[in-house]
Amino acid sequence: MVVEYEDSLEESSYSAAAHEPQDTARLAINASRQDDLADIIFLANNRRVTDMVASMPHPFTLEDAKALVKRSEAGHMGNTLFAIRMKNTGRFIGAIGYAPSMEDGGACHLGYWIGEPFWGQGYATEAAHAMVDFAFSDGGISTLTASCHVNNPASRRVLEKCGFQFREQSKMRMSGNSGLVNVDRFSLTRSTWKALKAWGQAA
Repeated sequence: MVVEYEDSLEESSYSAAAHEPQDTARLAINASRQDDLADIIFLANNRRVTDMVASMPHPFTLEDAKALVKRSEAGHMGNTLFAIRMKNTGRFIGAIGYAPSMEDGGACHLGYWIGEPFWGQGYATEAAHAMVDFAFSDGGISTLTASCHVNNPASRRVLEKCGFQFREQSKMRMSGNSGLVNVDRFSLTRSTWKALKAWGQAA
């Protein structure tokens, strides 16, 4: 599910002017819009989703959805948030992005979520591959970190498929349940990403 594009390991393959990740086989990854609000609320106001995403409140309100759209519209390299859409219909099915994390020493932290009706179909992996490629291709980001709830093996598999390496287990405060939970923490360096891309192209 890795996004294929020519000369993917060259510094020039994505410029800083490339504001969105490349589309995947099934997904478009771009800015959220006002006409996504109904889908955002429907999918995000779900305890099974918010309990697994540190920054998502529950209940997830219209104001929360508007804030998600606003952040997506204002994104820039190093701190960005995108909608995950079905490429054939344009429907919003989730969100993905990265931002500096104080818990990870300022390294950019990858986060994502997919609405429950779309679980188990490989969309998170497809979107995460595209986002990792986007983050590293301009050369401005040296390390991505990520974390997942210890009771979320599906998310752990997504990170492992993208080349992330387990670092440690620790506590993280979750907005959805206002408590501390155990999470597995992962990281991926740009040099490891480049090596994996080169290996994949040679295979």
